[in-house]
Amino acid sequence: MAHLGLPLSSGCTYVDKILKGAKPGDLPVEEADKDVLVINLKTRQGVGLTIPQTISFRQIRVIE
Repeated sequence: MAHLGLPLSSGCTYVDKILKGAKPGDLPVEEADKDVLVINLKTRQGVGLTIPQTISFRQIRVIE
């Protein structure tokens, strides 16, 4: 199961550093090391969205 809190925890790390006195301009830009794709099947069907097979094979989590 994917860890969906990763972007949030990364943001919290930045806030913590800033609250401890770091200047935002001095903090390095960090890129996510993993993309997370979550597909909600009910919503997808409700809006009539078609997901290409190349993407649906790479999905990490499906919500039914």
